[in-house]
Amino acid sequence: MELYAVNACDSGPGSGTVAAAAIDGINTVGRLAGKPFRLIHTRAINEGGLSQFVNDETTQNQSDERDCDDMKRLASGHDLALNELMERHSGKLFNYLLRCLQNEEDAADAAQEAFVRVYQNRVKFKSDQRFSTWLYAIATNLVKDRYRYRTRHPQVSLDAVNDTKGSNFRDCLPEQSASPGERLEAQERGDAVRRAVGALPEELRTPLILSEYEELSHAEIGEVLRCSAKAVETRIYRARQQLRNVLHKLLEGLY
Repeated sequence: MELYAVNACDSGPGSGTVAAAAIDGINTVGRLAGKPFRLIHTRAINEGGLSQFVNDETTQNQSDERDCDDMKRLASGHDLALNELMERHSGKLFNYLLRCLQNEEDAADAAQEAFVRVYQNRVKFKSDQRFSTWLYAIATNLVKDRYRYRTRHPQVSLDAVNDTKGSNFRDCLPEQSASPGERLEAQERGDAVRRAVGALPEELRTPLILSEYEELSHAEIGEVLRCSAKAVETRIYRARQQLRNVLHKLLEGLY
């Protein structure tokens, strides 16, 4: 079986523009804190061809079916099926781990280990569950292990991804056409969000990331965290309340 390290983000077609990533990151300030505002609509940006991602239930079902088929193949001895699963899920998994761990090296190691555990537990996968939910549960357990390790060996980096395209909070800057003042303001907002999310307790940060960035339902997050959907809803509410308190001054400055 051959494993490979995953990259932080895609740079090819469909990855979106730097400007779109920056604006999405800035808008995260309000979205995470539960504030219904948006500075600039990303659809207005078309430089270089901004890809439009549309949630399509049929496409998702087809993806789930492919995942299930690949897990059946993997369980029956076709090890190459793991490569197909990694190709479809490694990017999002890496970004999720980077948001949680806020350290690129730790995220890459955890992503690698997650797929090792997928292989090791291939016969335990149940065909009536979504592979992505199962994978997030594996990854979340690895995150908890890593935080326990950090408690004994403190060393934390604050470089965290803030949008589904893979850019980090430190890189939340507009295109070069923006003025120095605008770039500085965007960086300050991005840094504030990064610090605020990173400072949340793990029990609040993880469900918020799974909901906001990975777009899992409360029921799916409950499966990942092994708690009820109601408990997930409560944790996300508490996370947003804490973010709202921390980012209050910043949010006031955006209106």
